[in-house]
Amino acid sequence: MTRNGDVLLSEMPKVGENAPDFELQNSRGEKIKLSAFKGKNIALYFYPADFTSGCTAQACNLRDNFLDLKKTNIVVLGVSTDTVESHKKFIEKYNLQFELLADKNAEVSKKFGVFGKKNVFGKISLGIKRTTFLIDEKGKIKEVISSVDVGNHAKQLIK
Repeated sequence: MTRNGDVLLSEMPKVGENAPDFELQNSRGEKIKLSAFKGKNIALYFYPADFTSGCTAQACNLRDNFLDLKKTNIVVLGVSTDTVESHKKFIEKYNLQFELLADKNAEVSKKFGVFGKKNVFGKISLGIKRTTFLIDEKGKIKEVISSVDVGNHAKQLIK
């Protein structure tokens, strides 16, 4: 564990390590466990907030390339600190076909080492640092993408 300001963070899981398991609610209030997706490739993407420009561009890029992702056996799971209700509205407005999970207390984001101080246009705040973890069929981290191209994220995942 490391300290980032007043936030105690876990180290980010590294390639080859098991992805930390968790359980969060989706936009329908159902509990979703990461371990339930064993046997599939998972793109677990952490993003700052529903309805912001970068996050909307990223979600829409994944939506527009959803069939290509599905063909490569990639399940997309998005995680932010937004509420179940916010995720529901975001999914409905942009017709997203994948799960968004509510990490209201940032417990999972901290477990993955992606929650902490960030500098956005010179303003320091606490929040999620946009990061995607590619997890293989056995639950191991295959790749960590910290330089996410929001407009071409699906291509980054399919590579």
